Amino acid sequence: MDVVERLFDILPYNAGHYAPKPDMLAAKESGKWITYSINEYRQMADAVSYALLKAGIGIGDKVGTIMPGRPEWNIIDMGILQTGAVHVPIYPTITESDYRYILEHCEVKFLFIPGVEIYRKIEHIVPELKSLKGICTIKQIDNLILFSELIEQGKKVASSDNRLENIKNTIHTNDLATIIYTSGTTGNPKGVMLTHANIISNILGTKHIVPFKEGKALSYLPLCHIYERMLNYLFQYLGISVYYAENIAMIADNIREVKPDIVTTVPRLLEKIYDKIIQKGRKLTGIKKFIFFSAVRTGNHFKEDGRNSWAYKLKLKLLDKLVFSKWREALGGNLKVIASGGAALQLRLARIFWAAGIPIIEGYGLTETSPVVAGNEFEFGGTRFGTVGRPLKHTQVMIAEDGEILVKGPGLMQGYYKEPELTKEVIDEQGWFHTGDIGIIIPEGHLKITGRKKEIFKTSLGKYISPELLENKFKESPFIDTLIVLGENQKFAAALVVPDFVFLCNWCKIKEIPYSTNMEMVNLPQVKKRYEQEIKKYNHHFGATEQIKRFQLVGEEFTIESGELTPSLKLRRDFISKKYAAPIEKLFE
Repeated sequence: MDVVERLFDILPYNAGHYAPKPDMLAAKESGKWITYSINEYRQMADAVSYALLKAGIGIGDKVGTIMPGRPEWNIIDMGILQTGAVHVPIYPTITESDYRYILEHCEVKFLFIPGVEIYRKIEHIVPELKSLKGICTIKQIDNLILFSELIEQGKKVASSDNRLENIKNTIHTNDLATIIYTSGTTGNPKGVMLTHANIISNILGTKHIVPFKEGKALSYLPLCHIYERMLNYLFQYLGISVYYAENIAMIADNIREVKPDIVTTVPRLLEKIYDKIIQKGRKLTGIKKFIFFSAVRTGNHFKEDGRNSWAYKLKLKLLDKLVFSKWREALGGNLKVIASGGAALQLRLARIFWAAGIPIIEGYGLTETSPVVAGNEFEFGGTRFGTVGRPLKHTQVMIAEDGEILVKGPGLMQGYYKEPELTKEVIDEQGWFHTGDIGIIIPEGHLKITGRKKEIFKTSLGKYISPELLENKFKESPFIDTLIVLGENQKFAAALVVPDFVFLCNWCKIKEIPYSTNMEMVNLPQVKKRYEQEIKKYNHHFGATEQIKRFQLVGEEFTIESGELTPSLKLRRDFISKKYAAPIEKLFE
């Protein structure tokens, strides 16, 4: 097959264009990497399709999955799509009320889960789901269908039933493929309807950005997010094996084992990787420490397209041998590119990773645009630090009078499921999608994001503040893990600051400051004074009306589980404002 018109066409395309490999998909089970060839992948996907057909699932029916990234996710995904059913992937980390809303709203008829942990979250909701015909689990749970048995059942049906090819032939590129419920920061989740053509336009629009074929990718972001999902399709289209990390804590170990050519990530993980590298550098002594931080300072001045002087390049070449080669080795030794999305990347991280021979390609998009709207590239002039790149071919980007980014193109969603009025709110009569993001297009044609329309606030003095702009800069401090900038209708901007507790603990040890808990540590006068110095230092990058005048240290990390972060690791500002209402009120007294 030479043309991919439906997402499941990727499987025969892969089989026909690349040499067979044993590890098209891989994941670690009981300490060993379990691999699946493209033929095994296709056979199992067909088996899932036949099992679903036998269960009464047909064209347009909704089939849900609640599971982390793993080979079975892809097998199930393709199995669903081949029947003409609609895949509804659901985050494993959402609240009970969101599970109930999504499962009822889209009338899920069949559900796949990994095991008992997820089942415990939904088991008392299940009797309320009138549309649900069955639940399949990867790991055994009494009274539920076991995935391995479903595969065997599907294979038996396949041996005496040839309906699948006929069904696939009726599925059109513009048919609905998936409904993705955006986590959102307020209200009920919205179901974004994407067709096969929507997502395929993104695959074809980004394929030239990846500078190789048939290598290895390491995946750790949730596949229920369109960013990671589209990239997984892209990898399969390019013949790249996909290895799934065991969990976030094991990423560093998995990278060293797999030695991937590409890793997809969000800036938050890159910040943590960088901080760990710097912490190791701080433990060095003498000439080694001097050379290490000389490399860091040099890397901070790296320019795109070889625009540094010959003297800089000579110095960088020497420091590469002494320092940056070890960075690459720690990241598997084969990394050709890191794809970053989901939030703004700190400028210093882009510069220093490129200087270290680990290029980061930053892009921009939304669930509603399948997702990529723009992306930096490897060609000369294709990357500009501080931007998210040029719009994809066939994608139109316009900046509205108020600075909002508007988008048109083949990746634009059909709309929000069962929500025509909400759809009209974001797609105007001319077909422009209103992203809610604020940005500019620089002379070279690259898009630069400057803030979020709804998050930009005005102080009582009438001055506008873009919190994301400040937050991204302040997070450059090794003392700060994250922070949230506040101050709408107040006289000044203030912030809740979450320390980088690992770095702060080490600092306290060096300064011989005793403490017992994180909460005790952030209340110590010496610690507060040190953070005052950090806030003052980074305030110098902003005008007087934008600067953070007061702050409060928080004694616990912001996490998905505790509610401060969305599953895509963005701040849930309304939730944080309610949870920390008392300390926020004190900031503005």
